[in-house]
Amino acid sequence: MLNKGKILWVDDEIELLRPHILFLKEKGYAVETATNGEDAVDLVSTKTFDLVFLDEMMSGMGGLRTLSEIKNIRPELPVIMVTKSEDEGLMENAIGSKINDYLTKPVNPSQILLACKKFLEGKKITGEHVSRDYIKEFNEISVSLLSNPDANDWIEIYNKLVGWSSDLDQHPELGLKDTFHDQFRSCNVEFSKFIEKNYRHWLESSDRPPLSVDVVERFLIPELQDGKSVFFFVIDCLRLDQWLGMEVILRDFYNIKKQFYYSILPTATPYSRNAIFSGAWPNDIERRFPEIWEQWEDDDHSRNKNELQFLLNLLGRRKINLKPEPKYIKIIDPEFGKNIEQNILSFTHNKLTSIVFNFVDMLAHGRSDSQLLKEIAPDESAYRSLTQSWFTHSSLLSMFRTLATQKNIKVIVTTDHGSIRCMRGAKVIADREAATNLRYKFGRNLKVDDKHAIFIKNPNDYRLPNRGVTVNYIIAKEDYYFVYPTDYHKYLAQYRDSFQHGGISLEEMILPVIVLEPKL
Repeated sequence: MLNKGKILWVDDEIELLRPHILFLKEKGYAVETATNGEDAVDLVSTKTFDLVFLDEMMSGMGGLRTLSEIKNIRPELPVIMVTKSEDEGLMENAIGSKINDYLTKPVNPSQILLACKKFLEGKKITGEHVSRDYIKEFNEISVSLLSNPDANDWIEIYNKLVGWSSDLDQHPELGLKDTFHDQFRSCNVEFSKFIEKNYRHWLESSDRPPLSVDVVERFLIPELQDGKSVFFFVIDCLRLDQWLGMEVILRDFYNIKKQFYYSILPTATPYSRNAIFSGAWPNDIERRFPEIWEQWEDDDHSRNKNELQFLLNLLGRRKINLKPEPKYIKIIDPEFGKNIEQNILSFTHNKLTSIVFNFVDMLAHGRSDSQLLKEIAPDESAYRSLTQSWFTHSSLLSMFRTLATQKNIKVIVTTDHGSIRCMRGAKVIADREAATNLRYKFGRNLKVDDKHAIFIKNPNDYRLPNRGVTVNYIIAKEDYYFVYPTDYHKYLAQYRDSFQHGGISLEEMILPVIVLEPKL
């Protein structure tokens, strides 16, 4: 019979447990025994075990001391405390001493078997269920792609894909990574077709999903009505999968409600974030504030200096007069973030505080330029993990924790666009003045294969700035990135496997809006 794991059972009345030990052996587990703590510690020092059952009340070295000695030798070894007592203080001491679980005597065979399966076969059993469930979901998603999904269906499909990306991260041994990647790519192919077919209609219709221009009116303004101090966080370039890693940490502090909206095109900061704060289309911003779009060069930083002005203008158009005036903060460097973290409670007297965090966007761009970051985050799974690691130690999390201690606040979190890992180059021809972005371009005489990008002859059709009478736009689909013919192979290799934004993909366009209410 296959050995399912090696167990050490420590009890000074071990003979009374022989039926249980025989039962475990029949189930395929190897079991050794010890009648005192000293012998148990010696055995753990000299042999390899996968699980320990440890009696709490033993003569000589007691259970808690034995537990401490075992953990000093093998900190990772799971230990299940077996006790006659149901005293709450004893249980707390045991838990504080790093037991992994406990059973109360008299134990029965089903309890013991369940504990063994949990610690010795849990990964394998979970993996089998994940594999079975994913294959079922794979087929369901494949069928849904054939049924002409609408905007809400695509949100549901994307949520399923993101959920499976997290589940499969935990089970690399299943070998489903390539299958999942291929399915995700197929979904982006169909999603690009969906956007190409429907996006222009959305721009002129009230019968549409929420877009960037609707975020403040749809999700923020209603929260200003209940008398609480509202903190509006916009985390630049945050994807849904990255947010879910952050959400796990915040569940202890907040009740969390999540909704979704679609980014406008291009999915890039000068367009999408300005649209959020202004509630206006880019061509309307160009008309009202022509100085913002006066340069041909696409300078993300300079084109987002007016977000507070845009927000005040939007609130004024909606007849919303907040006193004191809304506060706007943009955090680009860690030191400034620490300063805001230390003073975050001073903003609770404001009716609205907007805080823009740029770190995730900097991480995406930094990975493109840093071989070290590429080694740290070589794939999607590692990129998610890196974002979660940053968040765990960030001033942003500290702000969330501090705000969670306040009764009269509400936190809204969103992002302006996501990013996609670009793996395929699309050859593009453009003149010298064309924008340098890898996922979208504007300029004269642009040429690209329409399989790889949308060509926009008239910018007004997409509510984009005109910039000049002969200016066109191209916006990349799926995971393509633009490469010029000059030194084509050099730049194809340089930007392959980089996280970019500006184009059409599930990751860039379908974005969460989260409302956090402190649990207290």
